[in-house]
Amino acid sequence: MSEVRVNNLSNENNTGGPTISGITTYSGTHFFVPPQGTTAERPENCEPGSLRFNTESRKLEYFRGSEIGWMEIEASNHEMGGGTTSSNQNSLGSRAIMGGGHVYNRTIEYFTVSTFGDSQDFGDLTEAAGYSTGKTASTETRALFAGGYYKNAIEFVTYQTTGNAIDFGDLTYPRLHCSSCNDTIRGVWSGGQGPGHTTVNIMDYVTISTTGNALDFGDIAKAKTVLSSCCSTTRGFVQHSNNPTSPVGVFETFIIRTTGNPTEFGDALHFQQVFGGASNATRGIFAGGYIGNNIQYITMATTGDAVEFGDLINRGYNHAAATSNTRACFCFYNDYVPDPAGTVKLNVIQSVQFVTLGNAVDFGDLAYITNDNTQLPQGGSNQHGGLA
Repeated sequence: MSEVRVNNLSNENNTGGPTISGITTYSGTHFFVPPQGTTAERPENCEPGSLRFNTESRKLEYFRGSEIGWMEIEASNHEMGGGTTSSNQNSLGSRAIMGGGHVYNRTIEYFTVSTFGDSQDFGDLTEAAGYSTGKTASTETRALFAGGYYKNAIEFVTYQTTGNAIDFGDLTYPRLHCSSCNDTIRGVWSGGQGPGHTTVNIMDYVTISTTGNALDFGDIAKAKTVLSSCCSTTRGFVQHSNNPTSPVGVFETFIIRTTGNPTEFGDALHFQQVFGGASNATRGIFAGGYIGNNIQYITMATTGDAVEFGDLINRGYNHAAATSNTRACFCFYNDYVPDPAGTVKLNVIQSVQFVTLGNAVDFGDLAYITNDNTQLPQGGSNQHGGLA
């Protein structure tokens, strides 16, 4: 057997390493060190199958092509980079967390998505995340609450243990009504309303397993507030339609592990404002809003317009949503009743099954009841489309 010993190899143009063809065997009892760098340092034009080590997530990742981008190599039986073990996840089940609401409300509560019933007390936010709306950025272990009534605070709780939230960092700009999408590594917030009622198109991101301030991601197409969102394991989807006189609404999509501006995905079927979004691995569902009790869905793997799913029991808005791998729960707090009595406050949880088109059914009630404390909270779960 021939043996070559060198300190460095490059191709004939000195623009990179050499190409090695055929079967290559690495022998010995030592190790192989792949290229490494941060998420921002990921190369964009790679061959599918390219391998590197991400120094932020502390995980190996590989390139799946320009449409999907970089994906981490997951371990199913032990913790890496703050992730949870499979045994922990199975014992905990599908836990939903709801927090914030009115400008002064700090309450967090939880329920198990796989079991019908009412919510229970979890703890309190450090700062009141009033009028924050939308979803938490959630992995299997953590839920991140961000923004609120002109706040830029980000704080987190651990799903496994009830208790009060802990400071994480800050958004790049204080705002309320922004949406969130996330995969197993990164959380992304889009849009919202800043001080002076200024609507923004800002997108921020963080690495969920760490702590620290958010970084710039890109911009949604138009400055919008009261957005809703869902996610697959690779992509985030944002839907905005906060003006009844404008077109019915547009879905935008982006790759979570990259940075940059989203692209158009399709149109909404119904006008919706202040509504809930949820997803499993393949389907995103959007429900409720000021105008009606409609439920519509998209198939996340293919671009296109939303399709009819069914109806909610009650017409409602101020939705937060949480999921298991099979069920979506929508927690809404105000049933819009256009009569002299005004708005009837509700604390209802309704649910649908992802694979079965049809109307929602009653799931249970939220604990922190039927007053203004329940307006515009954030909600999420440790099982959703971004983690599937």
